[in-house]
Amino acid sequence: MNEDNQKTEHDLTLTNRQGHPVTNNQNLRTVGNRGPATLENYDFIEKISHFDRERIPERVVHARGAGAHGYFEAYGTVGNEPVSKYTRAKLFQEKGKRTPVFVRFSTVIHGGHSPETLRDPRGFAVKFYTEDGNWDLVGNNLKIFFIRDAVKFPDMIHAFKPDPITNIQDSERFFDFCANSPESFHMVTFVYSPWGIPANYRMMQGSGVNTYKWVNSEGEAVLVKYHWEPKQGIKNLTMKEAAEIQAVNFNHATQDLYEAIERGDYPEWELLVQIMSDGEHPELDFDPLDDTKLWPEDQFPWLPVGKMVLNRNPEDYFNEVEQVAFGTGVLVDGLDFSDDKMLQGRTFSYSDTQRYRVGANYLQLPINSPKKRVATNQSGGQMQYRVDRAPGQNPHINYEPSLLGGLKEAEQAGKEYTPQVEGRLVRQSIDRQSNTKQAGETYRRFEEWERAELIANLVADLSRCDKRIQEKMIALAEEADEEYGRRLREGLANAPQGGSSQKPLGNREGDKAPQQAVDKGHEAEPY
Repeated sequence: MNEDNQKTEHDLTLTNRQGHPVTNNQNLRTVGNRGPATLENYDFIEKISHFDRERIPERVVHARGAGAHGYFEAYGTVGNEPVSKYTRAKLFQEKGKRTPVFVRFSTVIHGGHSPETLRDPRGFAVKFYTEDGNWDLVGNNLKIFFIRDAVKFPDMIHAFKPDPITNIQDSERFFDFCANSPESFHMVTFVYSPWGIPANYRMMQGSGVNTYKWVNSEGEAVLVKYHWEPKQGIKNLTMKEAAEIQAVNFNHATQDLYEAIERGDYPEWELLVQIMSDGEHPELDFDPLDDTKLWPEDQFPWLPVGKMVLNRNPEDYFNEVEQVAFGTGVLVDGLDFSDDKMLQGRTFSYSDTQRYRVGANYLQLPINSPKKRVATNQSGGQMQYRVDRAPGQNPHINYEPSLLGGLKEAEQAGKEYTPQVEGRLVRQSIDRQSNTKQAGETYRRFEEWERAELIANLVADLSRCDKRIQEKMIALAEEADEEYGRRLREGLANAPQGGSSQKPLGNREGDKAPQQAVDKGHEAEPY
């Protein structure tokens, strides 16, 4: 830098993206100080045109999120056994081995600045930057889901999202879908209980939800379910408590996570797995691949494999929390897919969404790129800023196989897992559906205050729904548990009639808010 530049420019000098120092960031160049402005305002045009493009398409689901960096520390065991008995995934093998992670927590249905007190499942997605590349464990706080077949996913989300005409969430639409999808009743039971509003992100469980597989060095596989248990304990909110928090702060969960890490109160979760032999398990009354079901803990115990600590906040929300991209297909050696139909559908959809939302080169962003070498024959696409070329690779050879200095295939680590697959191609539901049994078991496990809150929240919404929807939901509750059904029927019989279903889920007074604003508003004169 020459001497003149040193006088006018230092480390904190504002520049534009061409590197030009900006000497006046307060005023456009205009004809006289009143204007008009001229077209050659380069600094302004660069600044405002970038501002116009500051947002990328919002996630269709999980738009509202918070995130943090940390590490996963392996125990080297699964329960009391060496973990190598079940999986050869390197991150689990050595006691004390640490793997960097980034975690994104989220709500599901509403937009990027929606309140964090809304009744909704919460996303719990973990990106492990392993020595073999990235592993994404993408799940929710609740351990089950509404549906078991991916073909229903767009319909489910459409029903839960705001009405396409009014742009207001409508509980009648929600229950219209759920009443006609009886496999959803177990999840409805959780979501309408206090478990549907976690107190914050630090004090909630996490789950992989879907069934995966572990593969060992001999190519043998077992079915596996993942569970995150918070060392901070678990806390949930009632509808009334959530409304009181929302009235004063709709960012409370993001703020809680950020401030805890800033003060050194690092949140921790233990990772536990349930293991089941690979097979259909006809002795069970449900299919182990059905993501609307829990695996009974007394038959398939939770086995600890490691812990996760979050100890660093993002440096920039957009670069890290907004642009981080997860996919259920992102597995490393020793981990594999099960035949779970929801998992198979998600595996296409998630990464496809990120290519649309962030761009074809989303994996070149620092938050998404693995912390190891990358060498591919992929190139081009919007926003490419490097080529995934290996040292010594012939730059003319962007294909494989080749004798001219191109990339070579890796050697297989351990014996390849080769499951046997046979059967007719059909469009059918699984055989053992058992849609309401576990919902009844969950209801009976709830404490009385949780059962009372569940019934009150269901009545608040179902009382505004079509009678046919009410009867279907009552029938599912009665099938799940006699008391559950009786209390729901009695609650609906005694509920005030009328009112709108257009309000946040479970909110008992939300339909009155528009008129309350008129009645309570203070008159003012025009100015």
